[in-house]
Amino acid sequence: MKKSRKTAVAVVGVLVAGLFTSGAAAAGETPEIEWGSCPSPSAPGLECGVLRVPVDYREPGGAQLEIAVSRLRSADPARRRGVLLVNPGGPGLAGLDLPAVIANRGVPRSLLDSYDLVGFDPRGIGRSAPVTCDLSPEQLTTAFGTYAHTPDDVVAQAGRATEIAEKCVAKGGDNLPHLTTRNTARDLDRIREALGERRISYFGTSYGTYLGVVYAELFPARTDRFLLDSAASPDLVWREQFRGWGPGTELRFPDFGAWAAARHETYRLGRTVDEVRATYFALAGRLDRTPIAGINGDVFRQLTRFQLYSDAAFPALAGIWQHLANGEAPPPSGPPAPGDNFVAGYLAVTCGDVRWPTSLAHYQHAVRTDRARYPMVGAMTANVTPCARWPLAPREAPTEISGHGPARFLILQNLRDPATVYSSGVRLRAQLGGRARLVTVDEGGHGIYPGLNPCADELATRWLVDGALPAGDQWCTSG
Repeated sequence: MKKSRKTAVAVVGVLVAGLFTSGAAAAGETPEIEWGSCPSPSAPGLECGVLRVPVDYREPGGAQLEIAVSRLRSADPARRRGVLLVNPGGPGLAGLDLPAVIANRGVPRSLLDSYDLVGFDPRGIGRSAPVTCDLSPEQLTTAFGTYAHTPDDVVAQAGRATEIAEKCVAKGGDNLPHLTTRNTARDLDRIREALGERRISYFGTSYGTYLGVVYAELFPARTDRFLLDSAASPDLVWREQFRGWGPGTELRFPDFGAWAAARHETYRLGRTVDEVRATYFALAGRLDRTPIAGINGDVFRQLTRFQLYSDAAFPALAGIWQHLANGEAPPPSGPPAPGDNFVAGYLAVTCGDVRWPTSLAHYQHAVRTDRARYPMVGAMTANVTPCARWPLAPREAPTEISGHGPARFLILQNLRDPATVYSSGVRLRAQLGGRARLVTVDEGGHGIYPGLNPCADELATRWLVDGALPAGDQWCTSG
């Protein structure tokens, strides 16, 4: 493999979340998990097992698939109050190691005493019957859109999106139409049943917030305390939710711009936020014309957008910019480039949950609008994706979220979240009504709990451990 291809692949690695009874109830048997060791190194005490679930819950006695499940038992059985299921988002992210990750991030001992932390790889992901589209490195990036400068660019992207969609459906197998949020929620309830629990508590981030509210709508009597971190809004699923990446990037970028400007002597990206922003557009335009080591303008824009998710990624991002500004290939960074399971799972869920607009005129208008309003990535995030050309129709209607039911939700939302923008949390709060409280956090980045804001940490821990839901919405200052 040539060096340029290795660099491009490494960057892709950096780029890349009741109508039916449960199958067990219908079959008259209780699902079981046989616990043992985990397939990869993990935290002491983490145990893993496999749970069989129906591929299609309308046919509980039909084909089955295996869901990989993990458990980190309560550190103090005398104080244990139940199970806390956890999901990292995506869709497309594996969660088998998540209990260990959470424990190692410094959650309070009271939380580890109160719950068995239970993780899982969602159906189609990781070790749970993984799906593939057999995509090339280039297709892995174009699946998230390309930056369209003209209406003809939208037409060209529609062609690429069609190829990806058709390839996914051809490679995805019989399970593909059933890799949906509603079926993953049903899998959650099978896990609950196998654990012998009457109710579950839940902690979901990003897409995991949507999975949590869908579960609560399908199984309202089986929910306990739910923590939703960086919320997706159910009424925006999924086209408009992801189109929000355009304004989200604009809101978040000044945080990175100020950080880089304060270190101009190191990175030479600009002395002010405006100068750093100008460097961004200059680099994007230059890479559109002349890619460096396989990094074109689209890869650069996507890489920048993803690296804005965390302040911890700022040094690496600035270093990549510095190399590209000097006409050099940045050194490989991040984990080795994975297979396409993440992108395949992401597409299976987001295309299978709901219908997307199909009209080219819709996307051309959206691109023209968002390119003017959100010039950093708006013409990319408003562009055609494979879901607009997905050959399979959704098997079910989207889940309707209501404001009826007990108060069981605490929502954490950063003001400058580039992925699930602040307004998404506000919209979810409005849909849940009196069932939820919203904690607004004056921070940037995607994901809050635990360890990134002391105020949010305290409110979230008090809710999960003590059941103390705030009387009203809350505000947390930076730091």
